[in-house]
Amino acid sequence: MLDTKKKDIMFTGIQPTGWPTLGNYCGTMCHWEYIQKKYKCFFCIADLHALTAYSRNRNENSTKNNFSTNILDMVALFLSCGVDPDSSTIFVQSYVHTHSQLYWILSNFVYFGELSRMTQFKQRFLLKNTTIDLSLFCYPVLMAADILLYHTNCVLVGLDQKQHLELVQKIARRFNAIYGNIFVIPDILMLPIGNKIMALQNPEKKMSKSDNNVNNTIFLLENIDSIRLKLQRALTDSDYSSDCIRYDIFNKPGVSNLLSIFSCITSKKISILENEFKNCQYSSFKKKLSDIVCNFISEIQALYYKFRKDEDYLIDILIHGKKNALKYSSKKLYNVFRVLNL
Repeated sequence: MLDTKKKDIMFTGIQPTGWPTLGNYCGTMCHWEYIQKKYKCFFCIADLHALTAYSRNRNENSTKNNFSTNILDMVALFLSCGVDPDSSTIFVQSYVHTHSQLYWILSNFVYFGELSRMTQFKQRFLLKNTTIDLSLFCYPVLMAADILLYHTNCVLVGLDQKQHLELVQKIARRFNAIYGNIFVIPDILMLPIGNKIMALQNPEKKMSKSDNNVNNTIFLLENIDSIRLKLQRALTDSDYSSDCIRYDIFNKPGVSNLLSIFSCITSKKISILENEFKNCQYSSFKKKLSDIVCNFISEIQALYYKFRKDEDYLIDILIHGKKNALKYSSKKLYNVFRVLNL
């Protein structure tokens, strides 16, 4: 293992609930390879959080609920996106018992009103004929435990998780005010481009793996021809002026969304892309975007299938990840127990 003691600690988590989307990639996954050079990284496969989705779909085909398969899929995707298991820790949330223990303790330091004001909870609550589980309501508390266990200095999240992270900071400060500086207050790390990719045919809402309209979402492991077709059908507008391809999120949300995707995949500034595609029609722009995205995802898929074949290697990564996660988190939990006289 590389010596990374001098590095700050970064934590990020992803649920093993099916294939990640292009939105997941542009929001966080595209930054993993670079960030692990700067930080000591803990990559958490959040299977306990995933229960908030599966518990409401008890009648679905059981193959969708095969956590063991989905977890190994996620490890292979971590590696495909440049995560180095020799310098970073990849682990499964449920394998590390300290997460559930600290979750219960922290639930005594957060208020009902704070949880009820979480936007994601309110959106679910407003849906008609939807059963709300306690796990969904308390989701941010478990998230706080995940993060605070590892002396985390910063958390890489998409824009939709920013409110949850602000609550994590509040919980940590509240605990520290009573018991001393037990927890590090984590910074929120969000990179400006790509942190919220929108649905292809409805750019007013976020791209989501659970969208009922499959044409709204690009999955990292779906058929390349399907990806190309979805991009060609993506919503633009009726503007055919010479500068129709420009970033204007209020008046041109569809085009702005496609420019964000293009910028994320190529690492080009949007202003450069606007100039590059000046006097270009939407059809030509979409074709170029399709070529770029499909070629890029093809490379990820090739690496994924290579790693996925070696299950023994993936399992070995998780075994070592569990040991390292337990080593770090147990120290923090011990300090919490000590100040609480437990």
